[in-house]
Amino acid sequence: MEKTSHLSLPVALHDLAAMAVLLERLERQPRKASAEQYRDVVVRVGQLLAEAAPGDALNALLAVAPATAEIYENQQYAHAGLVRSPLDASLAAEKAAAAAIVQARRKTPAA
Repeated sequence: MEKTSHLSLPVALHDLAAMAVLLERLERQPRKASAEQYRDVVVRVGQLLAEAAPGDALNALLAVAPATAEIYENQQYAHAGLVRSPLDASLAAEKAAAAAIVQARRKTPAA
């Protein structure tokens, strides 16, 4: 493992960490890259995430790289849902959706 700032990462995550840093920079300065360059970075981050072994090191990296964490969550959504979203926000969104459905049903006359 090599120290990167305050985060220790195994060698297997170094490429992902480097791409995550690049993606975070592009997120903060969107005019620094073309749409094609941005897409290429996102695709590469996605590939590296697909190859990454789950665990504490990956979770630590995702905790400091929100754009990368969002890609990871999107990849995992089919079988894990919004695994990295705060539970309170997810629960509030679910309750709001349920309330909106109930409200819409009240306004729609029964056939």
